[in-house]
Amino acid sequence: MVQHDSHQSRYREPLGPIPAGGKVTIRFLCNESNTVTLRTWDGSEHRYPMTLLDNHLFEATLTVPETPMLFWYDFIIHGKDGTLRYGNSGDQLGGEGFPTAHQPASYQITVYDPAYATPEYIRHGVVYQIFPDRFHKDAIGQTSREEAIKAAHPEATFHDSWEERPSLDIDPETYDNRALDFFGGTLRGIAEKLDELKALGVTILYINPVFRARTNHRYDTGSYEEIDPILGTQADFDHLISECDKRGMKVLLDGVFSHTGSDSLYFNRFGRYETLGAYQSIESPYYDWYTFEEHPNKYRTWWGFQTLPTVNKDHPTYRDYLLNPENGILPRWVRKGACGWRLDVADELPMNTLRDMRKAIRNVRKDALLLGEVWEDASNKVAYGQQRCYCLGDTLDSVMNYPLRRAVIDFFTGVCDAHHLRRVILHQQEVYPAPFLYSLMNLLGSHDRVRILNAMAGYDREGAAQMDRTEASMIFLDKETRTAAQKKVLEAIKLICALPGAPTIYYGDELGMQGMADPWNRAPMDWAHGDQAMRAKVQEMLNHRLHTPMLQTGFLGVEAENADTLVIHRYAVDGRDVFGNALVGDEVEVRIKR
Repeated sequence: MVQHDSHQSRYREPLGPIPAGGKVTIRFLCNESNTVTLRTWDGSEHRYPMTLLDNHLFEATLTVPETPMLFWYDFIIHGKDGTLRYGNSGDQLGGEGFPTAHQPASYQITVYDPAYATPEYIRHGVVYQIFPDRFHKDAIGQTSREEAIKAAHPEATFHDSWEERPSLDIDPETYDNRALDFFGGTLRGIAEKLDELKALGVTILYINPVFRARTNHRYDTGSYEEIDPILGTQADFDHLISECDKRGMKVLLDGVFSHTGSDSLYFNRFGRYETLGAYQSIESPYYDWYTFEEHPNKYRTWWGFQTLPTVNKDHPTYRDYLLNPENGILPRWVRKGACGWRLDVADELPMNTLRDMRKAIRNVRKDALLLGEVWEDASNKVAYGQQRCYCLGDTLDSVMNYPLRRAVIDFFTGVCDAHHLRRVILHQQEVYPAPFLYSLMNLLGSHDRVRILNAMAGYDREGAAQMDRTEASMIFLDKETRTAAQKKVLEAIKLICALPGAPTIYYGDELGMQGMADPWNRAPMDWAHGDQAMRAKVQEMLNHRLHTPMLQTGFLGVEAENADTLVIHRYAVDGRDVFGNALVGDEVEVRIKR
């Protein structure tokens, strides 16, 4: 018998990531040989003879590197007929591995900066994501801004009624939805709903881009310096911040810094800005921000979209524009009251840029938050040929937890069982340092995916989320399907309220809104007809999480009772939480059943 299980303290102590310079004891069970070698990798290979203890258990204690990094290990079993190797599980989720005759996948130890600290309010909080054009329109709406709106949005169309469905307008060039229809949600409209959001249990508003742009989603930034006139003015932004402050709530902005819009202050393809844009002239101060193969019409773009020219992120003037401590975009908006930034496609930004972004906002506000959109394992992702670890303590505070979302949906729709879901959760606990793990944005829905109600009804499969949009527009859940999916959504919310990290609600999910992928998942908030009974249940769960410190920073235990039942344990050790702070209260056990 040969065995190592990185999820059990019998085999690895302490479990999980290790502060740089710390010690770890690794054990291996083997009754097939009297000689086992521990092989490690930290940029070069090292081999350590393991000491044989009682009952065929081998042990080695190591000091991990002084420098934050990913540290790897596996085992070599020496036998009469040669050597056998033992390494990580096939799915790379840690836990129990397997023997092989060849070089195995290694186990990972995340060696992180001992000084790594993330803002306390994210680990204690509840996040609510708002797509601002579709959330709420105040009584004044766009009155008094008509001229500015016409100048900024000459192609925009406005829906006559909040009750209408979003428009499907396919661009013949890109085959993407042009997203030029607006419902006219406003920043003051958001401010008017803060009491309801506070009652729901929300402490942090994550708002999709609010800066001037051509489209309703605003991921094609036109000017990082200007609030989109459809949403309001700088005074309206200041008002929202002030009203949030009164209620102890925070605003997290959405930053898109890997590309801009072609219709922008910087590129100015359509000449709608007074500046000399890169498209207009090679003499533009912004010309070197972009890469032209042939000026002006052939340029590098984000994923082939001509409306989204890619930015040269390392260019000194672009970096200064974003990071300058006096007037750089990132520190400027934190100075104006934002608690920090969620970074769109964070893995497309250079690691040195992420480090400098974090420093820039922390110099303004010590507890500023930098959270990234990373869809995969954020401890070990290869992007653009480079291995990236975002949780060593020098780049991001945390990420949107898409791997958990995927596993939760798969569990409730029968793709995987509770044992696999447990492994996903334990893997994150194994590779994410506590400051990062307890700051995760644990989401179920977002503007980038089908509504969680549709996902739980089986519409979040390969191909289904990307089905023909006309076909998707005709999908409406019948009462029976909706009721069954709703039960799954509520159980899933119970789960994310029980785990480390901030439970995150996409606007309208608490009301049982449905919809397939863009634009149907971005419908106006259903204030008039939303399911209030469901909202009451979500409110109860979010507030329970908000007022139960054990669920916020208690230690985590996870067991699969059977294929259909997951059990979450949150507890204190010697009256302390995972960060060493005093924690009173009873142990909490949460059962999740499908």
